[in-house]
Amino acid sequence: MSDSSASYIHMVQHLIEKCLIFRMSKEECMEALSKHANIKPVITSTVWSELEKVNKEFFESYSQSQSSSGANRMSEAETSELIQKMISDNQSNNSDKDDE
Repeated sequence: MSDSSASYIHMVQHLIEKCLIFRMSKEECMEALSKHANIKPVITSTVWSELEKVNKEFFESYSQSQSSSGANRMSEAETSELIQKMISDNQSNNSDKDDE
């Protein structure tokens, strides 16, 4: 895998982790990253599935907590703003690394 592919997958993983922090489901995360970060849903789904394999206990617990707490969801505007900030932060971090 090339450095750019690994970097892209790492970015998707980072964005998924942010989605998890904000209590998004896999489907919500796929939709948000597709809409706001132009990441194909199949990519998000694949990376999410790999994370599930590596962190089985976490995702089992996360799934259970998702089904019991539907009230703490963000609005679409909040989601959009958050994802744009995450992408901007990620691009800034990558350009900082390129300068080294």
